Amino acid sequence: MDYVAIFMAWPYANGPLHLGHVAGNCLPADIQYRYERARGRRVLMCSGSDEHGTPITITADEMGVSPQEVVDKYHRINTQALADLGCSWVNTVDSRGIEYGGALYNRTSDVMHKEIVHEVFTNLMDSGFLEKMTMQQYCSVSQEGEVRFLPDRYVEGQCPECSEEGARGDQCDSCGATYEAHELVNPKSKLDPESDIEVRDTEHFFLRLNDFQSSLSLHSSEKQKVWKPNVRAMSKNWLDMGLRPRAVTRDIEWGITIPLEGEDWQSKRVYVWFEAVQGYYSCARIWASRIASTAGHPDGDDAWKNWWQVSETGESPRHIYFMGKDNIPFHTIIWPAIIMGLNASKSSEVSHLPGPGDLVLEENVSANEYLMLQGGQFSKSRKHAVWLPSYLEQYDADSLRYYLSINMPETHDTDFRWDEYVDRVNNELIGTYGNFVHRVMTLTHRLECDEGNPLSKYDRFSDHSKTLQEVDNQISSAIESMEKQRFKEALRSIMGIAQIGNSLLQEAAPWKYINEDESDERSSSLSSLSLSWRICSCLAVCMRPFTPFSSDRLWNMLGNENDIDNVLWEDSMDVGTNLFWNKETPEPLFSRLELDEILERENSLIDSKDNDESPLPDDGGSYIDFEDFMKVEMRTGRIVSVDDHPNADKLFVITIDEGSDSTRTVCAGLKGHYEPSDLEGLNVVFVANLEPRKLRGVMSEGMILAADDGEGGVKVLTTEGDILSGSRVR
Repeated sequence: MDYVAIFMAWPYANGPLHLGHVAGNCLPADIQYRYERARGRRVLMCSGSDEHGTPITITADEMGVSPQEVVDKYHRINTQALADLGCSWVNTVDSRGIEYGGALYNRTSDVMHKEIVHEVFTNLMDSGFLEKMTMQQYCSVSQEGEVRFLPDRYVEGQCPECSEEGARGDQCDSCGATYEAHELVNPKSKLDPESDIEVRDTEHFFLRLNDFQSSLSLHSSEKQKVWKPNVRAMSKNWLDMGLRPRAVTRDIEWGITIPLEGEDWQSKRVYVWFEAVQGYYSCARIWASRIASTAGHPDGDDAWKNWWQVSETGESPRHIYFMGKDNIPFHTIIWPAIIMGLNASKSSEVSHLPGPGDLVLEENVSANEYLMLQGGQFSKSRKHAVWLPSYLEQYDADSLRYYLSINMPETHDTDFRWDEYVDRVNNELIGTYGNFVHRVMTLTHRLECDEGNPLSKYDRFSDHSKTLQEVDNQISSAIESMEKQRFKEALRSIMGIAQIGNSLLQEAAPWKYINEDESDERSSSLSSLSLSWRICSCLAVCMRPFTPFSSDRLWNMLGNENDIDNVLWEDSMDVGTNLFWNKETPEPLFSRLELDEILERENSLIDSKDNDESPLPDDGGSYIDFEDFMKVEMRTGRIVSVDDHPNADKLFVITIDEGSDSTRTVCAGLKGHYEPSDLEGLNVVFVANLEPRKLRGVMSEGMILAADDGEGGVKVLTTEGDILSGSRVR
């Protein structure tokens, strides 16, 4: 029996969840959890609220309350929102039995989590993987002489790379540059802008990441065919730069204490990046202690070991992590290093190959790109978001789950737009799937029915072998995609089953024979309707990881007596089962959406003082003046060279011949879509009068135009035939 652990990156409990969080990690984790269960596997899902760190204290300072009040409020709000979205966190015990696992959405403020973090800290320190070092850190000096060390998020200034104002203490969100504390220009404290800012020495513990360089490199090389391009590239970048010791303690008041005696350590706390990733491990142990043991798991408090340790016979549980791309190195470098360190404390040897009794490393780190909001990045701090609790007060959870699944930013950033949301729900979810189901249900209910399903006597399959094979092929294709965490592919395959059903129904035209006398034609047509009924049952099972509420409603409308929770994907089209019946009048699975109503409602929320966090929606139909368009100077140029960007994983540094013996340098995000040799020599179109700006340290003097189909396809715009470089595009 396969043991599978699903881990979702822990959202900060400093505000409500937004749709960027949902698309990045909340929804993918739940889809995979539901899928793994539907394959008969024993599944444990762990995550929770990240309740420490500076984002929490900043919010508390802004609200004028304690950090504990902030995390209590938003843990409650977000836990309820995830439940309302249909995520499986409420199922702490698997319905098949406690031996099959369950789920736990916990908190990093949990006492047992803190105890386990202390245990890990002490273990790594005793094993020599933690060392004391002196580092430089910002501190503010008030007019009264009070000195306060400032975490990086409490400091703002001018970026030393691109000169953008508002850059954080260690990173610029505008250009992506990272730098040392003393390099920020004109730093100021966000808490007290009038205070003086100094950089002072402070002593901290560091994790010796360099001790794990070799093993992490070997582990990374073995994952090249499993990890997505973004995971491979970011991990390679960290490893190529050479791993250095990284601080695991911080001068901050809110967080987990350090398990050491002495006054020097009383004012310091465990760094949030170090303790939050340990939540995957601590959450499993807490689940075993509080839930599995109480529910009668035969292994009691040690039940977690089934999902975390290599068995005595050498079998390893599978771990799949879900997160946004900004969290990649914490899950491919730092967390594996901590796990290797814990294993090495027993064997005195660092290795990426765990043995019996050791903690396992991940099977896959499934990191998504960003879901954008009408062209801009979702942001709690800038309040640019569609908040999940607000959305669920007005709209259907399954409609959102479908749209975010089919529009999931798996390999590139995608955009949330209300007009596209309405279009895809109405034309795909309802037009293809919902309408098929409703036609089958209503047509069948028009048949005379004395007792049981009126289609039972037409339930034969000798004439439908081709259709059955087509459905089976779609299920197999969906399974293959889900095994690789390719949700869009899987969902398209499942929707393909609905399309097969629509074609079958259209060809059979059973509505012509509902009130006709018995004949061969009527029997054949109603046999197709019977098969369509079974296809509805198959769709209920296979769509359930994506749209659980409507799947359960459909299962009930079909009258099926077995529990949908226990039906496997591979059995979803089993023609050997009986047809059941529910005499209640069937209802549509979904309601059509009206864009104008949505935009009016969302705009009213913007105008409401009580809802100042809601974004202003855009129907995608905005216009610009012709004069504004004419300001954009587009010209042709020939690409003469393409080099890797020294500081960015997805950028090429491209040299363009723009004519008149002149060239210009442009940074373009085409890595992963083109090889350098494919671009060299192309006649492309570029924006010539875009203000030059530094991108990760390299000055970019324009923008190459390219088309993005939203499905991972990117093509550079080229000219038809040769044309003189520097020609104006009109």
